[in-house]
Amino acid sequence: MNELSNDSLVPRLSIFGLGKLGAVLAGCYASRGVPVLGVDLDDATVQAVAAGRPPVREPGLPEIYARCGGRLDATRDARRAVLETDVSFLLVPTPSEPDGSYSLRWVKQACEEIGRALAEKDGRHLVVLKSTVLPGACGEEIVPLLEATSGRRCGFGFGFAYGPEFVALGSVVRDVFGPELCLLGESDPDTGDRIEALYRRLLGHPPPMARMSLVNAELAKLAVNAYVTMKISFANSLARLCERLPGGDVDQVTDAIGRDGRIGGRYLKGGLGFGGPCFSRDNRALLALARRLEADFALASATDRVNVHPARVAVARVAGAIAPGERVGVLGLAYKPDTPVVEHSQGVLIAELLAEGGFEVSVYDPLAMPAARRELGDRVKYAESAQALLGGQQGVVIATPWPAFAELDWPAAPGPFVLDCWGLLAGRSEVAAVRLGVGASA
Repeated sequence: MNELSNDSLVPRLSIFGLGKLGAVLAGCYASRGVPVLGVDLDDATVQAVAAGRPPVREPGLPEIYARCGGRLDATRDARRAVLETDVSFLLVPTPSEPDGSYSLRWVKQACEEIGRALAEKDGRHLVVLKSTVLPGACGEEIVPLLEATSGRRCGFGFGFAYGPEFVALGSVVRDVFGPELCLLGESDPDTGDRIEALYRRLLGHPPPMARMSLVNAELAKLAVNAYVTMKISFANSLARLCERLPGGDVDQVTDAIGRDGRIGGRYLKGGLGFGGPCFSRDNRALLALARRLEADFALASATDRVNVHPARVAVARVAGAIAPGERVGVLGLAYKPDTPVVEHSQGVLIAELLAEGGFEVSVYDPLAMPAARRELGDRVKYAESAQALLGGQQGVVIATPWPAFAELDWPAAPGPFVLDCWGLLAGRSEVAAVRLGVGASA
């Protein structure tokens, strides 16, 4: 086996799970000169990756795949992947359970296949779980399963690590190559040394590494996202105060407090709530852990409650300006720009609430229309373009801050009621837009 601490030798990677993150990591790592063998159960995904075609949409990914130079391949054969590589990264789904915890069904299935292959293999292999799990899962369930199926002892016959990624859809390529944090839970120091050396090769510079035990890394992963969501909810709570305060302006307030080094300005912007595939479920998983441990974690609970308020406030602002039965357009359905993902989307929620309130709703998003159709069905109309949506509306809500929305040919005042949830039209004085989070003039 290649010694990962020896920079003269190139490790071989297998990546189990070629979804929204795994497919990107596979391309990024292969583009840096590392042979990568992807593993997935879906034939179409395997065929696409093997042919050098990204199976998911992500900015910059086609260019990354074009630079792989034959170093990227894919298979459905887990045994082959383990026997032909030195390190296996697991990025299989861990769906949320009804109580907020994570299902380990797919992780365990992958680990059983990896363990059986390890039983046939000479030399030491590293297994790195990147899928999010509840604290205790690695030490209490996953490592024992690998030991039982491989007949080997962790730390000797194989090394195990927990190394979740902190990336955002729409900027995954950038986040992979420039991480702010490489969190690593390790079964033993030698495994940690080898993974850190691998990250150094992949990044081209010393990684911002935090190494610790498995259980602490599992908790730290949840804690990072729970803290960020708390910060978002704090800004949105300030926005509600500003709306009731004559002359209040959440943008001025958050800009000021974000300059304080103890707080920082990132994610501190009043607008709509958070969405996407990670924030909501990680925050709820932390609550599930707190309940399991019979510990109070009121901050996470409050964050979850606060997150639904901004969409309802937005709908109330619309209802206060125009009557039910009138036409309202919703611009933006993805949970954030540069992605087609609508999980926990505030734009989809606003469209649903408006339709329930008796408004005639039209929607548009540059990437998320197919996913939105599955969520909204025939309850709304679907515009062909953002510009087309503006025509004939009595109201418009900007729910996702796609930059292109600011460049539209907006009707001049006194046009339709425009609720700008993110301040996207701040420089368009000719448009009569109302900023969510801003109170009446003093």
